Amino acid sequence: MADAPVIVAGGGIGGLAAALGLARQGVRALVLEQASQLGEIGAGIQIGPNAFHCFDYLGIGDEARACAVYVDKLRLMDALSGEEICHIPLDEPFRERFGNPYAVVHRADLHGALLDACRAHDLIELRTRHQVTRYDQDETSVTVTVKGEDPVRGRALIAADGLRSCIREQMLGDGEPRVSGHTTYRSVIPTENMPEDLRWNAATLWAGPKCHIVHYPLKGWKVFNLVVTYHNDVKEAVVGKPVSKEEVARGFDHIHPRARQVIEHGADWKLWVLCDRDPVTNWLDGRVALLGDAAHPMLQYLAQGACMAMEDAVCLSHMVGAHGSVEAAFAPYLANRMVRTSRVVMSSRAMGEYVYHPGGAAAAVRNSVMGNYSPAEWYDRIAWLYGGTGLDGAEGASA
Repeated sequence: MADAPVIVAGGGIGGLAAALGLARQGVRALVLEQASQLGEIGAGIQIGPNAFHCFDYLGIGDEARACAVYVDKLRLMDALSGEEICHIPLDEPFRERFGNPYAVVHRADLHGALLDACRAHDLIELRTRHQVTRYDQDETSVTVTVKGEDPVRGRALIAADGLRSCIREQMLGDGEPRVSGHTTYRSVIPTENMPEDLRWNAATLWAGPKCHIVHYPLKGWKVFNLVVTYHNDVKEAVVGKPVSKEEVARGFDHIHPRARQVIEHGADWKLWVLCDRDPVTNWLDGRVALLGDAAHPMLQYLAQGACMAMEDAVCLSHMVGAHGSVEAAFAPYLANRMVRTSRVVMSSRAMGEYVYHPGGAAAAVRNSVMGNYSPAEWYDRIAWLYGGTGLDGAEGASA
């Protein structure tokens, strides 16, 4: 099976990055995607310097930079008072400190850059309408069962099949994801429909009691991405459900009109219920490894889901090169990624509680503490996250 491909279950950002990383090491990859066509749902995502390190390693740095919008700052606003709490400058000192910029990009554009690179590589094969439902393995190979198709055999399997990974369920049997009770509503609107006094070149967060609003420009300032979230204690996960503007506004009656007006200008709102999982110490089973959301799904509050998936892919690729084979790479891949990704999962939960959604005295503490950091102090506090590359997660996790 030395010449057989590594099977990658899932053709999202993590799966395509894994295929590119394997191809970089001269390893054939076969990507199996259940959808009828390869693409991404959703809208904007934020990409830190650690993600740009991954783009460069995977050979799509120029393409990723071309479709990004480079915001000037990360801006934290008080959704009750309408005043700024603090901001983190993203100018030249930031870039010098972390070796790359911070930017925002449309998810479909980023996925498209990865997809074009995969299609152009002789060592990568892409198949759609291939839903992997289970795996079996022996000493030399892995065979995956594909719904409605013949089984597919490869030398190993990388499961990048997302939050409800059937490969994870077979491997770990840990059931449904944890439903946070936080509901997110997303919209993308033309820039001319965005209130003029909020057309900031910033990734802006309005933080309020049990709610928040995020907005930033996309696609060369042609549109604005709107993301609003509030606690409504829902018990079941929902993905991409269309909802009315009135339903969205229901959770924001208590916040400042300056922030609330964003909702009035949004259109075609869709709903997601946020989910994650508790971190685990193992996501390997012989010749099978989990990657991205299949391994460590996280809440959105550090904007690192896609970034961590790409770091996984880069780390795995690096370990294949360092250890000579995919099979030998899996154990060091896990060793390098488990602590760092677990820290991001837990930190994302903490950010939601203590930065995005506190009220009363807790919000006053947040405002006082965060409002007094200098740029240099901010850079020190976020170095553990944005200084990572995926090549040495153990070092990044201990920083």
